[in-house]
Amino acid sequence: MECLFCAIAAGERPAHLVLDDDTAVAFLDTRPVFKGHVLVIPRLHVETLTDLPVPVVGPFFERVRQVAGAVEEGLSAAGTFVAMNNRISQSVPHLHVHVVPRNRKDGLRGFFWPRVKYADDAEAAAYAEKIRSALHL
Repeated sequence: MECLFCAIAAGERPAHLVLDDDTAVAFLDTRPVFKGHVLVIPRLHVETLTDLPVPVVGPFFERVRQVAGAVEEGLSAAGTFVAMNNRISQSVPHLHVHVVPRNRKDGLRGFFWPRVKYADDAEAAAYAEKIRSALHL
């Protein structure tokens, strides 16, 4: 069975990429909590954090850290919510970290994640570009 996230990492499925290197790929979530919600995945296919080889953990989370900073800077967000599920509530069985832009009084409460939609592909592309530009790579 094909892994959707592996297909995105291989360039076989479309996505609004934010970061793409040998360690990780980051792209906009198609069902964002807030616009600019990014998923960061290891290029290596693993299902959970405990499956990620120890030598990759540090470099992978360096990418998560970079993306979190870029989401704040690129979208002028006051902060970010960074989270991951392992198996339970993991809609795609490939390790992924959610980086969600946050602002005070944005309506996010606890672990209830309402979803929004981009107006169109151009709006999503503009969000991805703002975040990508803020990576300063």
